[in-house]
Amino acid sequence: MSDGPAILLITSSFPIKGDGSEAAGAFVADLADELASSRFVKVVAPGRRAEVESWSARVQVHRYPTSEAPLSTLKPWVPWDALEILRTLRSGQKATEAAMASGPVERIIALWVLPCGDWAMRSAKRHGVPYAAWALGSDIWSLGRIPFVRRRLAQVMRGASKRWADGVQLAHDAETICGAGVEFLPSTRRTARRRIEPLRSRAPYRLLFLGRWHPNKGIDLLLDALAMLGNEDWALIERVVVCGGGPLEDIVREKMSAFASNGRPVELRGFLAREAAEQALLDADWLLIPSRVESIPVVFSDAMKMRCAVVAMPVGDLPGLINVSRVGVVAREVSARAFAGALSEALRNSPAVLGDNLDQTAVQFDLPSIADKILKRWDTAE
Repeated sequence: MSDGPAILLITSSFPIKGDGSEAAGAFVADLADELASSRFVKVVAPGRRAEVESWSARVQVHRYPTSEAPLSTLKPWVPWDALEILRTLRSGQKATEAAMASGPVERIIALWVLPCGDWAMRSAKRHGVPYAAWALGSDIWSLGRIPFVRRRLAQVMRGASKRWADGVQLAHDAETICGAGVEFLPSTRRTARRRIEPLRSRAPYRLLFLGRWHPNKGIDLLLDALAMLGNEDWALIERVVVCGGGPLEDIVREKMSAFASNGRPVELRGFLAREAAEQALLDADWLLIPSRVESIPVVFSDAMKMRCAVVAMPVGDLPGLINVSRVGVVAREVSARAFAGALSEALRNSPAVLGDNLDQTAVQFDLPSIADKILKRWDTAE
């Protein structure tokens, strides 16, 4: 176990409430714990107030205060939102500097490019250490569409010693923006359990949505698709469980209530903590990913590890992963009607025949291997 300089992770995604609302944050926390097996790890992460906490024996977290709402949902042209964005940018940079000053740091990893990569780039230059930038779909496909933000994003990525993206297509698109090589490196959580009972071989099936109720995640498309299913489709469904929370909560609650009033077998839950989320996947036959914008969501790798088949929109890397590996059904296009068609197809097929394919795909998302790649590839480059 090394006692040398620390690795500093700078992130906008890290558990605060522990209620399952920070999906990507669970990955960052797990990655920090995995890296801590060979390095001391510091983490700069959002919190309710500026403070330093011991996450574990070898992981120290420097919290920066941030808005209750995710930074990506704030609108810079709205005065109050603009003030919240400015406060977060300042507090994040301040926490980064405090972490750097608290003891030697050998390298910085920004999860994700903006604003964390910007903080990393500034501190790395000031202290003479290298940094890596790891891109999410929201970095490239959302922020990357805004001209002045795109320029800063490209600058941050070009300055990095290592550039990663958590999707294959995402890595290609990131390369187009920054003009430098970007390596695919998946993000995934540590899972404690595996499915013991055999997969169901016949209907009725259990369907699950687990994620944010946000337009990008397509929860509205899912609800519209469910409304399009006929009685013969619903006869093949034991239940549809919708878990999560977010800005579309009013719409979700209204439509789920209407389904229940019409006798449809639906169940609405909030965000699920890790153990409950794992159990929900173990209980499900089909995970539903109706996203409009996606790379490889963490919940996809969770599903593979829990041997849960997937129904998804044809976005990001999902079509390639699902169709090539044969772990589910992909809609023909991004629309409610197409997703309804994919659901109807899935309900008439047995997830039991996909079991071996699910196991083989899960191997790609092994967290210790990912942490090992981060250290070895960086050390080799240096």
